[in-house]
Amino acid sequence: MTGTGLNVQGQPQATVTWGSCSFDGTKTTCTVTAPFTGLGPGGTFQAVLVYSGNGPSPMIATFQDQNTNIFITSFGPTVLSFIQTLTESNGTVVNFYYSNFPVPTLGWPQPQCSGVSTCSALQVALTQKATITGPVTATSDLTPYIRTSQGVISAGQFGAFNAIAPGTWMEIYGTNLGTVLNHQWSGSDFQGTQAPTTLAGTTVTVGGKTAFIDYVNANQVNAQVPSDVGTGPQPVVVTTAGGSSTAYVINVNAVEPGLLAPSVFSTSAGQYVAALFSDGAYVLPPGLTSAVATRRAKAGDIILLYGVGFGPVTPSIPAGQIEQQTNQLVSPFSVSFAGMPAQVKYQGEVATFVGLYQFNVMVPNVPASDSVPLTFSVGTTGGTQTLIIPVQ
Repeated sequence: MTGTGLNVQGQPQATVTWGSCSFDGTKTTCTVTAPFTGLGPGGTFQAVLVYSGNGPSPMIATFQDQNTNIFITSFGPTVLSFIQTLTESNGTVVNFYYSNFPVPTLGWPQPQCSGVSTCSALQVALTQKATITGPVTATSDLTPYIRTSQGVISAGQFGAFNAIAPGTWMEIYGTNLGTVLNHQWSGSDFQGTQAPTTLAGTTVTVGGKTAFIDYVNANQVNAQVPSDVGTGPQPVVVTTAGGSSTAYVINVNAVEPGLLAPSVFSTSAGQYVAALFSDGAYVLPPGLTSAVATRRAKAGDIILLYGVGFGPVTPSIPAGQIEQQTNQLVSPFSVSFAGMPAQVKYQGEVATFVGLYQFNVMVPNVPASDSVPLTFSVGTTGGTQTLIIPVQ
């Protein structure tokens, strides 16, 4: 693979040829040793790049010749790590860390540096035209990291709460959470009806209990919370071949109910719940979208709602199991339209799915509106989403 350095203020470009790359099944590691040429006296450098998958390198190497500076930038989300240490001829050590700039047209990238008093795209090295001595060394830190703000939430399309519950679905955000571009579970990842606890080399624990993983990439993991996790503050830890993350503490409630209400159904009128008729049409105002069939509900219609985090069912179905039998919520589900209670015809987990609840509801007789408030609860716990539904 080759990468050509950008022409910085009219200075000559530099070209890099990768000397060696290896793919271990999840990530590619490339090493390069190449001469540095340009206006300075020259030298050699060595660098190591690690990125997900085995496709083309996402790195762009940028060289500023006038001051014998080297900085490396990467475009795209796939780079897992790039760190190099430059030792100048006068003994000065400068650390250069890779940065991700998804929109390079905004201007020259600003490298992240340490050990120097000046850190800019045009003046990085302390000594102008210093001879590069080395080799320049590179190390990779692939330790998973869960971001500190909303690093763990309940499933985003079901409320995205800052608390979770046993058996619910959660989303984890950070860096180095996986060593693949995107991996969604498939039938081959299951052991019979048992969902995977390891996916593409990533595992997750909640309160020390192993979770079930549905999706992995470098920045996100979707997982089902184990049934036997304790309530109260509990640590969430992601582990990969690069190590284990620092624990992210999140509160676990007995239930944390959320109905499916995707962001694409959010309008100026409010957030529509994802309700369906038995023929697959969505309960939405006609013309709101052309992507799916839509129509308003009317009194007496049976509509289907879906949710997560509603608690145990009977007969018991533990987390991580594909639902295969008729069941019913232990704590009753109730729902109201504009304050008018609706009759619930079915409440339980959905056959052939993992941890997904379905509620068959008869629409009550309420005044027509495209923004009828819909509220719900499970047992004594009320749902916190603000939802609407159209009724003719």
